[in-house]
Amino acid sequence: MNLTIENIILVGSLLLLISIIAGKTSYKLGIPTLLLFLSIGMLAGSEGIGGIYFDSPQIAQFIGVVSLNFILFSGGLDTSWDSVKPVLKEGLALSTVGVLLTALGLGTFVYLVTDFTVYESLLLGSIVSSTDAAAVFSILRGKKLALRTNLRPTLELESGSNDPMAYVLTVAFLSLVVNQDKSIYSIIPFFLMQMSIGAVAGFLFGKLSKLVINKIKLDFEGLYPVLVIALMFITFSTTDALGGNGFLAIYICAVYLGNSNLIHKKTILRMFDGLAWLMQIVLFLTLGLLVFPTQIVPYMGIGLLISLFLIFVARPIGVFISLMFFKMRMRRRFYISWVGLRGAVPIVFATYPLLAGIEKANVIFNIVFFISVTSVLIQGTSLSVVAKWLNVGLPEEDKQMSPTDQLLAEHPKTIMEEIIIKEGSFAAGQKIVDLNFPKTAIIAMIERNENYITPNGSTLIEANDKLIVLTDKKQNLDEVYTALKLADA
Repeated sequence: MNLTIENIILVGSLLLLISIIAGKTSYKLGIPTLLLFLSIGMLAGSEGIGGIYFDSPQIAQFIGVVSLNFILFSGGLDTSWDSVKPVLKEGLALSTVGVLLTALGLGTFVYLVTDFTVYESLLLGSIVSSTDAAAVFSILRGKKLALRTNLRPTLELESGSNDPMAYVLTVAFLSLVVNQDKSIYSIIPFFLMQMSIGAVAGFLFGKLSKLVINKIKLDFEGLYPVLVIALMFITFSTTDALGGNGFLAIYICAVYLGNSNLIHKKTILRMFDGLAWLMQIVLFLTLGLLVFPTQIVPYMGIGLLISLFLIFVARPIGVFISLMFFKMRMRRRFYISWVGLRGAVPIVFATYPLLAGIEKANVIFNIVFFISVTSVLIQGTSLSVVAKWLNVGLPEEDKQMSPTDQLLAEHPKTIMEEIIIKEGSFAAGQKIVDLNFPKTAIIAMIERNENYITPNGSTLIEANDKLIVLTDKKQNLDEVYTALKLADA
């Protein structure tokens, strides 16, 4: 087949269609969707039935970084601050100390069982040290697991925030492999700069992005998600240019925006949810195309040994030590250690040694790919079963909706209230988005000068407006009056 623009679009669209249809079937069979996407990419590759030759780590890395931007940003938007606040310390401990201990533990094991140098072993350990946000988000939400207490927010916070730590460790130990004369202590300033600048930049860009989104007046609602995409990439690239961790910055920025009142927030959330799924499919298909299965076969034995050590020893040690100062039941600690899914992120990070041209880059890449596949296959297929064994699951009917789900859900509104905004009222002259209006109620219509207006977040409320408010519970009206700073009628 001659590679033309038309052929590339045709093949790409067919792969997407096959992935989506196969993904729907995989849920019934209990096969992790992400593993299926990888398999389809491998089948379409040069050693599969598709015969598409793709051997460009540069392009794969670019696609990987762009995809991770969308996946992490979407995960951040869907993270409720009220949910993660009680488990913030545990989540941060897992995403920093836990990742470091996992990298050191696995690196030590690799050094003992292979001919890798110390730094090469620690590099491999660093690449697979973090849980994969794409894998955790998609499997937890795809299986609709209802978990007890704050277990699910802890897992999602860890998976969304630990990739930056793994990235810093990967880049740091890669620099030590390339520059053998460097001291291991030289990575400490690099680590501190990456994490501190990334955190500060993420918060500042979050505040700036909220201001831009709510103040700018766009003629079309569909342009607001495009604006957010632009702000996301500006946050990542600017933070990276300043020497900070761009992945950490976009996650913090997204968490800030997800917990703020934004104009057309539903449209933005729905768009990013779809884009995150698209990027997951594209990322796994690309990484599947990049892999040559015949090159993995010689490393399956050592890969399985390393993978089993990671799942049953290195990950649990990292979890138990990082959580040793927190009050938490043992079965919850065991479940957190089991949800240590490795997916696309380690494979993307494994392209960095390939581009750096180090001696064992191909070996590291193939071992990492095998570890990711076995992790998703072993752990991803057993999350529901292990949750039942450890008694950390809840019946589906007891599952509580997340704030994002509540925002997007179309609940029937059974109560209508007419509220008149008088002269001098707090709400007069305010945009709806600035009122901190409760998510349990909506302003369906505004009557102004005998005309009716369908409002949105940017609509300015004026004196003498009559607001037609709809809600599903009488007590929710108290929150409405509080947001408008009016006495309950």
